[in-house]
Amino acid sequence: MADPDATLSPPIRDRLAYRVKCRLLGPPLVTEQLSQEKLSNPMALGVLASDCISSTAYGSEEMLRILVPVAGVAAFTLLMPVTGAILLVLLLLTLSYRDVVSVYTRAGGSYVVARENFGPRVAQIAAVALLVDYIVTVAVQTAAGTDALISLAHLTGEGYTGIDHLKLPITAAMVVLLMYGNLRGIREAGRAFAAPAYLFMLAIALLLVVGLVRALDGGLPHTDLHAPGVVPLGQEGSGWLYGASLFMVLRAFANGGSSLTGLEAISNGVSAFRPPQGANARQTLTVMSCVLGVMVLGVSTLAHYTHAVPYVDGNPTVIAQEAHLVFGDGWAGTAGLVFVQLATALVLYTGANTPFTGFPFLASFVAEDRFLPRKLMRRGHRLAFSSGIISLTVVALALLLVTGANVDKLVALYAIGVFTGFTMAAAGMTAHHWRRNGGWKTGVNLVAAVVSALVVVIFAITKFTEGAWLVVVVFPVGVWALIRINREYREEAAALETMPPLTEAAEPRWRRHLVYVLLDVLDLAAVKALRYAHELRPDEVRAVHFVIDEARAKRLAARWEALPGTDVPLDLVDCPDRRLRHAVAALAARDTADGTTALTLLVPRRTYARPLAALLHTDSGDELAKALQHLPNVAVTVVPFDVTAAMARQRAWAPRR
Repeated sequence: MADPDATLSPPIRDRLAYRVKCRLLGPPLVTEQLSQEKLSNPMALGVLASDCISSTAYGSEEMLRILVPVAGVAAFTLLMPVTGAILLVLLLLTLSYRDVVSVYTRAGGSYVVARENFGPRVAQIAAVALLVDYIVTVAVQTAAGTDALISLAHLTGEGYTGIDHLKLPITAAMVVLLMYGNLRGIREAGRAFAAPAYLFMLAIALLLVVGLVRALDGGLPHTDLHAPGVVPLGQEGSGWLYGASLFMVLRAFANGGSSLTGLEAISNGVSAFRPPQGANARQTLTVMSCVLGVMVLGVSTLAHYTHAVPYVDGNPTVIAQEAHLVFGDGWAGTAGLVFVQLATALVLYTGANTPFTGFPFLASFVAEDRFLPRKLMRRGHRLAFSSGIISLTVVALALLLVTGANVDKLVALYAIGVFTGFTMAAAGMTAHHWRRNGGWKTGVNLVAAVVSALVVVIFAITKFTEGAWLVVVVFPVGVWALIRINREYREEAAALETMPPLTEAAEPRWRRHLVYVLLDVLDLAAVKALRYAHELRPDEVRAVHFVIDEARAKRLAARWEALPGTDVPLDLVDCPDRRLRHAVAALAARDTADGTTALTLLVPRRTYARPLAALLHTDSGDELAKALQHLPNVAVTVVPFDVTAAMARQRAWAPRR
């Protein structure tokens, strides 16, 4: 039904920035369309699982990067029990997060779990963990995706490395592209980013099947362990760890923990599912975990048999070497390699899309609890949390710039945040079921919490000098900052909500009301302000000009005297030191000193639609309002006047003269 008042509203010209936004992002979505922006299970698996399953591309490689220099060829044997330990952790966390999405069907994951069970202050540990995780995930996934493309160039171009120096620009461009896709809205982002996840599943399935067939048919070839650029090969020792110390095995296990990143994405985005959200999220989480487990085990097994070894600079990657060895040479082998690498690059790039879904949702919840700025709660042009998306992009780009988009350096920042979130979620669910006599669920979540906490400790110790110290420092500082923001909000609310009785507020306090129109020049904007001053029906109206330029003040006074039909006096107030705000404040304080006089200052504001015109003029209205805010009986009102519209009318009248 049409709004009957719509025809009475004057047309308002949209700003240039808004028109550009509409051209880039499309027309705005209305709030009622929010219920339509939900994901089906297959779409959710593609959108939310990309981050999780794409870590297969570098998880096994990060384990080998630690084991190969200390255990030599035996590293490929040690890889399997370490992978088994990773899969055991995956099982525990899957059971725990199935519980999370069943009980807490609102997005937020471990933050919501911790808040409900431990209170809002403790929950900020989870908030910082997840926020850090999301930022690093964007950087890691996009950098690894670029590595996949460079690896393809290495293996198909006979050592061609022509795009190596473009790694950082390509990675940064992909982050910006992901931001753009998400600013357009979750549905369009889902359509664009779901397909690569399924392509990657198909590529890994093809790689594993062909690898199995070739293994049964006579064995798989081995890579050259002494090729230029590979990680130096250590000497194999004796004993059950093959000469590797327990510390190094724990480091490998910590690195391998990066394979589980993204497991929490579904719990953080559960509100994006169609109803019933809990059941749909639980089903999707189970499928995702099974797919991840098979892929991690498969890639590690292929590395075990092919001896695919990491390179110092990260290229070619282990998974690229496996594809090259499994598919072999010839056009068919090259086609298989290209398919696997392109699918890997796509899923890694789109895996970085998961934080663009989870980070804004989480930031909005934390902001709703008043631990982050409230502007993060507002949905933007296309119903996305635009402020959160842009903030994530800026920090991720800064991180890529600092690390040079190096995956190995970024992984050192990775797992602490991830597993801290796991720990908080599992511990929260343990407390939840303990209070309700949850039986075996209490035990499962307790074990998951303890194991996740151990991974955090292992990673903090073993990777401290490689960059984990930064996260260790960021965590307490981040938690303190969130609590400080919350304290500021609470103090503001306490001050603003202390209201007097309504009867007292309704009683008149002033015996006299003055209105001063602050004039700089005499024009249509000033005339509009003067007319408005009379509409207020004050006891007295005066025009006031603060004299900064005496010649200009004299010209204004002369024009004022020549103005017909006005009985408003013009006061010229000396301002020899040119401190306008101080002069206005002194005048206002003097004229309201008796406590029974109210003063309204009207400031004509000339507005301009053209950006150039706005740059050519200054505006002092807001500054005056801030300078006078401490005076109890003084109000500042800005009276806008559209100069651009006046110019248009002037041009329209000109031919008639």
